[in-house]
Amino acid sequence: MKRVLFFLSVLPIFIFLWGVLPSGDVGGSEGIVGAEICKGCHDDHYQSYLKSTHAKKGIPNSPARKDACESCHGPGAAHVEKSGEKGVGIFIFSKKIADAKSKSAKCFSCHGDSRDLSFWDLSKHKVFDVSCDNCHTVHSGTRKNLKATQPDLCNICHRSIRAQQNKQSHHPIREGKLKCTDCHDHHGGFGPKMVKANSFNDLCYQCHAEKRGPYMWQHPPVEENCLSCHTSHGSNHSKLLISKVPQLCQSCHDWTQHPGTPYSKFETFQGTATSGKNRMFSRSCLNCHSNVHGSNAPASRGITHVR
Repeated sequence: MKRVLFFLSVLPIFIFLWGVLPSGDVGGSEGIVGAEICKGCHDDHYQSYLKSTHAKKGIPNSPARKDACESCHGPGAAHVEKSGEKGVGIFIFSKKIADAKSKSAKCFSCHGDSRDLSFWDLSKHKVFDVSCDNCHTVHSGTRKNLKATQPDLCNICHRSIRAQQNKQSHHPIREGKLKCTDCHDHHGGFGPKMVKANSFNDLCYQCHAEKRGPYMWQHPPVEENCLSCHTSHGSNHSKLLISKVPQLCQSCHDWTQHPGTPYSKFETFQGTATSGKNRMFSRSCLNCHSNVHGSNAPASRGITHVR
């Protein structure tokens, strides 16, 4: 009997809570009109939405499990009351209407807990007002709702990098063997230039492990930064070098046993001089110093990286 009385006493509380608490999968929030109403005028957008991951109810926290179109665009009642007047009552993902911060905030309301976005505040993309919808589309798209595939998507903004990819020596990005995101974290990170490592060398060693060392005879530029001699995206010189050998070597080794000046009044262009001082320009440093990244072979005094 006591159990019955207790149940009857708490029943009104359950009925009250049932009426005021929102449901996770059902609309009905103030101003929500439902996707079918949106579809009446925006059928093309609705059909593309159905093809996206946002329309899949099986995905936790997806718009389809909430208010569909209005999960991102906001309640549409005022928009409908104004007969669909542009910009009234809804949030529009447009550069002219909404700024990058506001648009990204909409996405972060669902995706904010994603591990991929942990370092977004450190991202150069955020600093330069790149919003989520610059790369992603809330409707249909490619993998991860991207507006285009790599590298075409990145090249929309990074045009100078696209030009470098077309040079004679380049990483196989345009051939499809390497993607921009294999090296860069587009959502931000601690590495320079948004690379997926603490330094450029650590990134390069992920593929070029044989250059890591340690060596008995270290080459200081190799230890300091691979980009001292190489460029990362493309070059007209072999092996992605920033300039041609031996000029590249002479940018540091300007005074060695091989003179930095190719010709003088004693060694003329016509080749009448018999001295070997101009051999550095007629031959390559790498003919002798073949292990320029480092060597473990015995070396004579002052002669290193030769084997």
